[in-house]
Amino acid sequence: MIKRFMRTENVPMLIPRIIVGLIFLSEGIQKLILPELVGAGRFAKIGFTNPGFWASITACFEITCGILVLFGFLTRIASIPLFIIMATAFVTTKYPLLVEKGFWIFAHEYRTDFAMTILLLLLIQSGGGKYSFDKRTYDSSTK
Repeated sequence: MIKRFMRTENVPMLIPRIIVGLIFLSEGIQKLILPELVGAGRFAKIGFTNPGFWASITACFEITCGILVLFGFLTRIASIPLFIIMATAFVTTKYPLLVEKGFWIFAHEYRTDFAMTILLLLLIQSGGGKYSFDKRTYDSSTK
């Protein structure tokens, strides 16, 4: 059974889903339990008006969509809000870094965000893959 599961054609979309799902799930939880560090305090530092609201909304989307992506349920749809979060993070935190400190500092700070953004684009384009609720739902509806 494990050999069948680990065959290369079965795994490709599972790995990005695990990475994206767990990272967004943990980041959303951290926004709620560490508000001054990564939640409302961080949003206030960036310059958001009503930072508590935006941190809470972002945390809820990260947790909910992270779980959906992790299990491969509505993967494409759940990846869109996460992509918007990444685009907003780029505009509010990374682009100013590029302008102020230059390319190499920006490249260093943006590396994880860049990888997550590319993985989200992959999930939006390809969906959850073979081992996902999306696949099960699609397969059962086409029979």
